Amino acid sequence: MSTAARQLERLAVLDRRMLKAVSGMRLLAAVSWPASIQRRFLESWKHGHVHLPQPRYEVQDLSAVRAELSAIHDAADAQHPLGEYLRRTAESWRIAAELLEAVGQPEVSDHCARLYGRPGDRLPGSTQSNLDAARHFIEIADELGAELAEVEADYVLSAETVRDELQRAVDSLFIHHPVRIELDPELLAKAAAGAQRIRLRSATAFTEYDRRQLLQHEAFVHSLTALNGREQPNLPSLGRTSPRVTATQEGLATFAELITGTIDILRMKRISLRILAIDMALKGADFIEVFRFFLDAGQSESESFASAQRVFRGVPLTGGSAHTKDTVYLHGLLSVHTFFRWALKHRRLKLTRLLFAGKMALHDVFTLEPYFDEGFIAEPLYLPPWAQRANGLAGVLAFSLFANRIRVDRVEAEDLVLGL
Repeated sequence: MSTAARQLERLAVLDRRMLKAVSGMRLLAAVSWPASIQRRFLESWKHGHVHLPQPRYEVQDLSAVRAELSAIHDAADAQHPLGEYLRRTAESWRIAAELLEAVGQPEVSDHCARLYGRPGDRLPGSTQSNLDAARHFIEIADELGAELAEVEADYVLSAETVRDELQRAVDSLFIHHPVRIELDPELLAKAAAGAQRIRLRSATAFTEYDRRQLLQHEAFVHSLTALNGREQPNLPSLGRTSPRVTATQEGLATFAELITGTIDILRMKRISLRILAIDMALKGADFIEVFRFFLDAGQSESESFASAQRVFRGVPLTGGSAHTKDTVYLHGLLSVHTFFRWALKHRRLKLTRLLFAGKMALHDVFTLEPYFDEGFIAEPLYLPPWAQRANGLAGVLAFSLFANRIRVDRVEAEDLVLGL
């Protein structure tokens, strides 16, 4: 066996060690609230009794996990691309372990910021921040609200209908793996996706946009990349969403909504409102103030509670702290969109397909590309339908590249009329 082959084998052993070390860690599950807290809060709210919810968390001792992750980090060769991947991933899991050990305390906010960033962080290739982008989408959504209400059909689908339709769609794509669509009465989010199961909130109704978004976002990105990662022969950690890849994974899932035309302006507003709410909480707003912020923005009481709990999961509810994960949606979307356009411009669309081979960050696609060519990392077993159609994807991206050269603020209505 050559020296290079032995090195790859050692790194593969470290990868398996890392996956084993973090096997019991469920970062979001550990800080999520059950639906019973929402029911109690809203019942009291309707009767005029305002009080902070009292979620309870299980504090874990993860010192042994942290020690193992540190050992793996130090054993991985920083000069080797796979070693760098392991070091980055192990470090993000170590921070996540610190977060879980501090759950319920203000320190969680700092750990979240290290993993996911903050609302004021600058967007890639721009002087604008996540907050600037959020305000932009909210402003447009508010300006178009009345007009869109007149032209959009207003109807809802039952959770059972959405479950059955999603089940048929995932069965047609994931022909080698069973993926179950289940209803969960305790789920506050509309959906939560894993490799073999997608849960839907049962106590709600869904719009047609919801149904299409869930299919593209949860099934054809989150579940798909998990399944592809589990098929990796030498790097099984690609089957787990390490904290450092969250921005790319959520960005890719939201980009899937965008490229398939399933995202709507109200969805963009919901994502953006969460970023403003996180900023409010970090600046001192408590849970009640953030809940009212969502109400004033037009969300229902149930949706406002669900949105507010996302901001405060795992942190004190009295203000000054926040769970910042939801800042990654716009940041990740814009980063992934830029990546796809860059890949087209530089004639490297293959990289966009490799991104689906597992749970990766954009950085990983570049550094790990040679190991796909060698066969050490397997190319994706599954691709979303829109990614399979390379010609169509290239057409959309080519148009986007050129259209971005046009300054809309310099265009007058007369120019559009004369152009026709």
